[in-house]
Amino acid sequence: MINPKFLTPQQIVNELDKYIIGQHEAKRNVAIALRNRWRRMHVASDIQGEIVPNNILMIGATGVGKTEIARRLAKIADAPFVKVEASKFTEVGYVGRDVESMVRDLVEQSVNLVKSRKKEEVKEKAALIVEEIILDALIPPMKVKPGFVPAADNGEASGSDVELNEKTRNLFREKIKSGEMDARKIEIDVKQSGGGNVGMIGAGMMDEVSMMNLQDMISGMMPKKAKKRKVTVAEARKLLLEEEAAKLIDMDEVKEEAIRKAEDAGIIFIDEIDKIASGSGKKGGGPDVSREGVQRDLLPIVEGSTVNTKHGIIKTDHVLFIAAGAFHISKPSDLIPELQGRFPIRVELDNLTKEDFIRILKEPKGALTKQYTALFESEGVAITFDDEAIDEVAQLAFTINAEIENIGARRLQTVMSKLLNEFLYDVPDKIVENSSIRITKEMVQAKLNGFIKNKDLSEYIL
Repeated sequence: MINPKFLTPQQIVNELDKYIIGQHEAKRNVAIALRNRWRRMHVASDIQGEIVPNNILMIGATGVGKTEIARRLAKIADAPFVKVEASKFTEVGYVGRDVESMVRDLVEQSVNLVKSRKKEEVKEKAALIVEEIILDALIPPMKVKPGFVPAADNGEASGSDVELNEKTRNLFREKIKSGEMDARKIEIDVKQSGGGNVGMIGAGMMDEVSMMNLQDMISGMMPKKAKKRKVTVAEARKLLLEEEAAKLIDMDEVKEEAIRKAEDAGIIFIDEIDKIASGSGKKGGGPDVSREGVQRDLLPIVEGSTVNTKHGIIKTDHVLFIAAGAFHISKPSDLIPELQGRFPIRVELDNLTKEDFIRILKEPKGALTKQYTALFESEGVAITFDDEAIDEVAQLAFTINAEIENIGARRLQTVMSKLLNEFLYDVPDKIVENSSIRITKEMVQAKLNGFIKNKDLSEYIL
């Protein structure tokens, strides 16, 4: 991973290009937004707080890369990322999720990110502790008081016994390190929470944060029980490493850092924002009871407000919000003016062409052809795709999108699954290890061309 401190907008776009085909304008805008965060942290302190992020509104059909751009951007920046669907929220006063929950989810993601990094930092130290615990289970240590020499026949350990025990322990320590003891069974104590979720009778009027804090407090008061388990050394290492690493990190420090990270680097992706625009109910939609209400609830969060979470108070002033929607029925101007003003950068994403589909199948790091190649390789079977076959798959997916419903690049998954499912079923029973499969244009036509004639096939509607 490239350090975001040194990532220029062009480098960010280059990283996004490895996973997403096309949509250069959208990539440019998110790259600038990400770099501006680093710039803000390095400007004079008296104006730093005044610089707010330029939130982005992406407009484009489903499957053109809106979510993937935001998700990959968060990975590049090593930033906490949350995707929410605006249509899942309801106005305050109605049953459903409130908009503040997305900020609480962001903080939770941030805590997990920081905790994982801190655990990685203490991994070596934790591994040494775990090694000693496993060694104690295999060869318990012997101890005698300094200068004490017991009688020969009373069964107590002598100095020579302790020395022999220590030599044996050192020998086994080396065997544990080399992995020779991985299959040996030992008995260890594994701590588990004493409580579990505590139900609250009559807690309906309590808000979500109060409930979480109360449950955490009660579960914290309950003692953690140690359960004896008989496992292999290899399993014990995994179980104990997590436990010991958690003991070595300071959770208060983790929470403080996580709050700062969420405030300064957090990204919230609000999908389906067009579904809460007033125009989205004009064609047979349900009552417009809370669409505008949800927008007005979103507004203070996007503008910048203070939200109480179980880990502490977070300010959303510098969280980057990326909203997205197809806007087939409604249009961006149907959003309330105040919310429109909070998404000053608007990007229209292009519909994908057949040529884009060909590139999507071949070029990205996670291209579908590469995924299927890896799946077959796991069974010892080699699969190759002719260029003409890929061209035919792309043409077929593009035609189905044009004639039935445009679901963008997701259509490729349907077509590839239909093409290769028979082979996947036959491996390894009929297609054995060390076999090879070659996908040709004629094979694609034979397996798939009959399906496009019937436009009512339900399997095409995802």
